[in-house]
Amino acid sequence: MPSPVSTIPNLGPATEAAFAKAGITSAEQLRDLGADEAYRLWLMAGHPPHFIGYYALVMGLQGRPWNDCQGDEKKALRARFDALKAGTNAKGRSEMEAALSFFGVVERR
Repeated sequence: MPSPVSTIPNLGPATEAAFAKAGITSAEQLRDLGADEAYRLWLMAGHPPHFIGYYALVMGLQGRPWNDCQGDEKKALRARFDALKAGTNAKGRSEMEAALSFFGVVERR
């Protein structure tokens, strides 16, 4: 039986519901995807980016408290977060998906 997303440290019911909207419905699935791919799917589902939420996810997947992220590690995670944000547009679509939508190849949001 799959474990709820909220069994991962730092992640509660609201985060679990948001990940479900992104198609991530279990802690095992989230761990298999890893923080970056899971957060990319979060953004693609239209959820707003939030740096603290991102690094809380990273720390949680490592079994660490969210506020354990500091110094150079936090700077490196900020760069990863910014890269993830840059790969999606304001509506949570990747540049490729936005282009395909423009040409009518994928459903418009």
